[in-house]
Amino acid sequence: MSTSKQTHDHQQIKTWVKERGGVPSKVKGTGKDNDDGVLRIHFPKHSENNDDLKEIEWEDFFKEFEESRLDFLYQDNKADGEESTFHKFVNRTDWNSLGKNILILIAY
Repeated sequence: MSTSKQTHDHQQIKTWVKERGGVPSKVKGTGKDNDDGVLRIHFPKHSENNDDLKEIEWEDFFKEFEESRLDFLYQDNKADGEESTFHKFVNRTDWNSLGKNILILIAY
Protein backbone atom coordinates (compact mmCIF):
# COMPACT_ATOMS: atom_id res chain seq x y z
CA MET A 1 0.00 0.00 0.00
CA SER A 2 1.32 3.45 -0.87
CA THR A 3 0.54 6.58 1.08
CA SER A 4 0.71 10.24 0.22
CA LYS A 5 2.11 13.04 2.33
CA GLN A 6 1.44 16.76 2.22
CA THR A 7 3.76 19.66 3.07
CA HIS A 8 4.69 23.22 2.28
CA ASP A 9 8.16 22.95 3.85
CA HIS A 10 10.55 24.25 1.19
CA GLN A 11 13.53 22.13 2.18
CA GLN A 12 11.48 18.95 2.33
CA ILE A 13 10.05 19.62 -1.15
CA LYS A 14 13.43 20.51 -2.62
CA THR A 15 15.07 17.38 -1.16
CA TRP A 16 12.31 15.08 -2.44
CA VAL A 17 12.50 16.59 -5.93
CA LYS A 18 16.31 16.53 -6.15
CA GLU A 19 16.50 12.90 -4.93
CA ARG A 20 14.39 11.95 -7.95
CA GLY A 21 16.31 14.07 -10.46
CA GLY A 22 13.57 16.69 -10.75
CA VAL A 23 13.77 20.40 -11.40
CA PRO A 24 11.34 23.26 -10.79
CA SER A 25 9.73 24.50 -14.00
CA LYS A 26 6.81 26.28 -15.61
CA VAL A 27 4.62 25.20 -18.50
CA LYS A 28 5.29 27.57 -21.42
CA GLY A 29 2.31 29.37 -22.87
CA THR A 30 0.05 28.95 -19.84
CA GLY A 31 0.83 32.26 -18.14
CA LYS A 32 -0.61 35.73 -18.44
CA ASP A 33 1.26 38.95 -19.17
CA ASN A 34 4.85 38.54 -17.90
CA ASP A 35 4.18 35.19 -16.19
CA ASP A 36 5.81 32.16 -17.84
CA GLY A 37 3.05 29.78 -16.81
CA VAL A 38 1.85 27.09 -14.45
CA LEU A 39 4.26 25.65 -11.86
CA ARG A 40 5.49 22.11 -12.45
CA ILE A 41 8.14 19.72 -11.25
CA HIS A 42 9.86 18.17 -14.24
CA PHE A 43 11.72 14.84 -14.18
CA PRO A 44 13.90 14.93 -17.31
CA LYS A 45 14.96 11.27 -17.10
CA HIS A 46 11.28 10.22 -17.18
CA SER A 47 10.35 12.44 -20.11
CA GLU A 48 11.19 12.33 -23.81
CA ASN A 49 9.95 15.82 -24.66
CA ASN A 50 10.32 18.84 -22.43
CA ASP A 51 9.96 21.59 -25.05
CA ASP A 52 6.84 22.90 -23.31
CA LEU A 53 8.63 23.32 -19.97
CA LYS A 54 10.97 26.09 -18.84
CA GLU A 55 13.28 25.34 -15.92
CA ILE A 56 13.19 28.03 -13.21
CA GLU A 57 15.19 28.81 -10.08
CA TRP A 58 14.06 27.41 -6.74
CA GLU A 59 13.71 30.94 -5.36
CA ASP A 60 11.23 31.86 -8.12
CA PHE A 61 9.41 28.55 -7.70
CA PHE A 62 8.88 29.00 -3.96
CA LYS A 63 7.92 32.67 -4.34
CA GLU A 64 4.98 31.70 -6.57
CA PHE A 65 4.29 28.58 -4.48
CA GLU A 66 3.80 30.78 -1.39
CA GLU A 67 1.89 33.54 -3.20
CA SER A 68 -0.55 30.88 -4.43
CA ARG A 69 -0.75 29.30 -0.94
CA LEU A 70 -0.02 25.83 -2.26
CA ASP A 71 0.86 22.57 -0.55
CA PHE A 72 2.87 19.78 -2.12
CA LEU A 73 1.14 16.40 -2.12
CA TYR A 74 3.61 13.60 -2.81
CA GLN A 75 4.35 9.91 -2.53
CA ASP A 76 7.71 8.45 -1.46
CA ASN A 77 7.18 4.97 -2.89
CA LYS A 78 4.71 3.16 -5.12
CA ALA A 79 2.73 0.20 -3.79
CA ASP A 80 5.42 -2.16 -5.14
CA GLY A 81 8.12 -0.30 -3.17
CA GLU A 82 9.64 1.41 -6.22
CA GLU A 83 10.55 5.09 -5.78
CA SER A 84 7.66 7.31 -6.84
CA THR A 85 7.60 10.65 -8.64
CA PHE A 86 3.87 11.14 -8.00
CA HIS A 87 3.13 14.64 -6.81
CA LYS A 88 0.66 17.46 -7.29
CA PHE A 89 0.04 20.94 -6.02
CA VAL A 90 -3.05 21.46 -3.89
CA ASN A 91 -4.55 24.46 -2.16
CA ARG A 92 -3.16 24.89 1.32
CA THR A 93 -5.67 24.11 4.05
CA ASP A 94 -5.99 26.43 6.98
CA TRP A 95 -6.08 23.65 9.59
CA ASN A 96 -6.64 26.07 12.47
CA SER A 97 -9.98 27.30 11.17
CA LEU A 98 -10.87 23.86 9.84
CA GLY A 99 -10.13 22.32 13.24
CA LYS A 100 -12.42 24.81 14.96
CA ASN A 101 -15.22 23.98 12.52
CA ILE A 102 -14.76 20.24 13.07
CA LEU A 103 -14.74 20.73 16.84
CA ILE A 104 -17.98 22.69 16.62
CA LEU A 105 -19.55 19.91 14.55
CA ILE A 106 -18.39 17.27 17.01
CA ALA A 107 -19.67 19.25 19.96
CA TYR A 108 -23.02 19.81 18.27
